[in-house]
Amino acid sequence: MEDNLILVNEHDEQIGIMGKLLAHQLGRLHRAFSIFIFNHQGQLLIQQRAFHKYHSAGQWTNSCCSHPKPNEDTLKAAERRLKEELGFVTPLTHVGSIIYHAKVSGGLIEYEFDHIFIGYYDQCVTPNTDEVNSIRWVFPSELIQEVAQCPDKFTPWFKKIQEKYPLLNFN
Repeated sequence: MEDNLILVNEHDEQIGIMGKLLAHQLGRLHRAFSIFIFNHQGQLLIQQRAFHKYHSAGQWTNSCCSHPKPNEDTLKAAERRLKEELGFVTPLTHVGSIIYHAKVSGGLIEYEFDHIFIGYYDQCVTPNTDEVNSIRWVFPSELIQEVAQCPDKFTPWFKKIQEKYPLLNFN
């Protein structure tokens, strides 16, 4: 059964519910979240999306991202998804939000009111291989250079968040 997304206006007020694929086909604004996990050395955990994902497959992105389910608190959804994708739970702090619009693979459109969370974690990470192809820890200064040199390796939302919230200011 397909997941439903929470459609919102530019103030993050719910205006409806729509199937995930249809919302991405029509480019409807919906609620999302992006998580940035740092270790205490100041490195950011990034993931390469699984190659069978229906869009942005194989691209590198922030630690974890997804959508809350209808009637689910966004922070609770972020905590749930972090456990599902990366196998751990850690306290998360909401640091801001961004609205972005981007064309992604498969002729789909990401148009999200994206809540940004950060957290810290220093233990072993066991990613869910259904969701994540690979992970790595990287210093933000190195990551900024890598994104500048090879932008197509990274998801559109990751680049837009990096522009609004420079990674060096996260830690």
